Amino acid sequence: MANQYVLTAPAWPYANGPRHIGHVAGFGVPADIFSRYHRMAGDHVLMVSGTDEHGTPIQVQADREGVSARELADRNALVIAKDLQSLGLSYDLFTRTTTANHYATTQEIFLGLLRNGYIFPRTQLGAISPSTGRTLPDRYIEGTCPICGYPSARGDQCDNCGNQLDPIDLINPVSRINGETPTFVETEHYFLDLAAFGEVLAGWLGAQTHWRPNVQRFSLNLLDDLKPRAITRDLEWGVPVPLDGWRDRPDKKIYVWFDAVIGYLSASIQWAQLRGEPEAWRAWWQNPEARAYYFMGKDNIVFHSEIWPAMLFGYSGIGAKGGEPGRLGALDRPHEIVSSEFLTMEGRKFSSSRGVVIYVQDLLSRYDVDALRYYLAVAGPENQDTDFTWSEFVRRNNDELVAGWGNLVNRTISMTAKNLGSIPGPGELTDGDRDLLAQSEAAFGTVGELLGRNRQKAAISEAMGVVAAANKYLSDTEPWKLKNSDPERMASVLHVVLQVVDDAKTLLTPFLPSSSDTIHGLLRGDGPWAAMPQLRELDEPTAAGTPSYSVLTGDYDTGARWASTPIEVGRPLAPPTPVFTKLDPSVVDEELARLAPGE
Repeated sequence: MANQYVLTAPAWPYANGPRHIGHVAGFGVPADIFSRYHRMAGDHVLMVSGTDEHGTPIQVQADREGVSARELADRNALVIAKDLQSLGLSYDLFTRTTTANHYATTQEIFLGLLRNGYIFPRTQLGAISPSTGRTLPDRYIEGTCPICGYPSARGDQCDNCGNQLDPIDLINPVSRINGETPTFVETEHYFLDLAAFGEVLAGWLGAQTHWRPNVQRFSLNLLDDLKPRAITRDLEWGVPVPLDGWRDRPDKKIYVWFDAVIGYLSASIQWAQLRGEPEAWRAWWQNPEARAYYFMGKDNIVFHSEIWPAMLFGYSGIGAKGGEPGRLGALDRPHEIVSSEFLTMEGRKFSSSRGVVIYVQDLLSRYDVDALRYYLAVAGPENQDTDFTWSEFVRRNNDELVAGWGNLVNRTISMTAKNLGSIPGPGELTDGDRDLLAQSEAAFGTVGELLGRNRQKAAISEAMGVVAAANKYLSDTEPWKLKNSDPERMASVLHVVLQVVDDAKTLLTPFLPSSSDTIHGLLRGDGPWAAMPQLRELDEPTAAGTPSYSVLTGDYDTGARWASTPIEVGRPLAPPTPVFTKLDPSVVDEELARLAPGE
C-alpha cells in the first residue's frame, strides 16, 4: 500500500538511568530502521515515544539518592534522550509522561473506560513495606510462581510461564528492595475488567496472522487467565486519579503501567499540538488505512498485545458491556506487535548493578555509531535470544563494514577521482555490467519487502549481498589495469560500480544513516540525505512542576527516496577518507577487562 499512514511506537524506556545496548536492541534501533525505510518509501510516518517516569521504583531510587522523584526523572529523561539522539533514532517526538498533556490524556482514557463500565472499584490486599510503611510495587516483590513453580516470579507477572499475578499470589514473597517479607493490608483501588474483553480480544488476536508466530501464540495463551487488573496504586508519584475524593489525595495515583501505554496516544497528540495542527494525530489513530507498529522486548508483550488493546476497545465502546467512544473518539488498535527476544552479553544477562553492562554513551564514546547499529541489525535478537560478544563486534566491524562495504566505497571513489576526476558516462555495457545493475535495482523490491515485514536481519543481508556482488565485479573486471589499454572500458566499469555504490548507500540508509549520509556527500555532494534527531527545549512546565524540558524531534523529509537514482555524469569526485574505522584486535581484551568478573 503506497503512501500509507504508519505509526511507529517504540516502547517507553523507564527513567531510572542511562540506556544500555540490551535496551535499544529491542525497541530503539529496529523501530528507527523501520521508520527510515517507510519515510523513504513515501509513507507518512509518525514515530513517537518518551520516558516512562512514574511509579514506586523511581520514588525508591530517588529516596536512595536523597533527591525528589521529580528531580530524578528530570535528570534521567535528559540522559536517555541524549542516548537515543546519539544513536540517530528518528523520533518525530520523544517526550515524557510527566507532561500536562499526558496527564490530561491519561485521565480522559480512565474516565472513558469508567463511563463504559470497564473500570470498577474494589478492595484488595496491597503489599506494604513493614519498615517504611510505603506501598511496594508489584515488580519489586519476588517469590515462587503458584502456577509453574518458577522461583523468581515477579508480583505482576511470571516471566517463565507468562501468567499475570498479584503479589499476594506468590509463594514466600520478599521485597527486592531490602529482602523483607511484605505485609498485606486492605486498600481500595480501581480495576480494569480485562475479562470483559475476552471474546473481542480472542477474535482480534486470532486475526493477526501477520504477527511473528511466537508473539501471536503467547498473546492468545494469555486469554486463558484474564482477570481484573488494578489500575491505581497507593503511590506518591504518578498521574492523579480524576475522581472526587481521589483527585487531591497524595497517596493514590494511577498505576504506572496504565499511564505508560497511553503515552503513545498522548505523544501523538502533543506532536500535533507542537506543529500547530491539533487534530493531525487523528490520521494515525482513526484511519482504517493507517497501520500502527509497536516495538519492544518480549517482556513487554502482555501490555501491548492484551492490556493496551483492551483499553482501546473499551474507550471506543467495544467489549462485553458495549458503550460509546469517549471525547477523543474511537481509537485504532495495533496493527503489529514487533517483539524482539533478549540480548545477553558475553554469556551473561545484562545487569547494571553487577557491572555486566555496556551503556550506549560509553560505547559510542569509543566506537562509530553505525558499527553498533550494524551489529544490532545483522546479529541482534530479532527472533531468538542473542549474545553480544566483543570479539564478534570487532569481527563484523572489520570484515564486513570496513573490508566489505567501506573498502568498496573508498577504492571505487578513489580510483575514479585519481584517474578521471569526475563521474564518467556508462559507455557500451556488457551483459555482466547489466546483470550487476539489474541485481542492484531489484534489491529495492526485495529489501523493501523484507523491511515492510520487519525481517530486518534478512533485509540487511540482502543489501550486503549487493555490496559483495559489486566487490566481485570489481575484482573480475580489474579496471585499474585498463587505464592505458582501454580507458573507455575503465570508465564504463567505474560508472557501473559508482551506480551500485550509490544504490547500496540507499539500501543501507535505514540501517546505517550516518555513514550513508557521508557516502551521499562523497558521491552527490548536494544537501542532507539522512537527517538526525534534534534536542529541543520546550518552554512549558511539566505537570510535576519542572519549568521547562527537552524533547527529541526532527524534520526527516530530506528527499531521500527508496529507489535507484541515476548518478550524475560529470560531477567532480575527490579522494575520500575511510568511512569506517578498523578496530585493533586488542579492543576485545580491553573491553572484557571493563566488565565485572564472571560470577
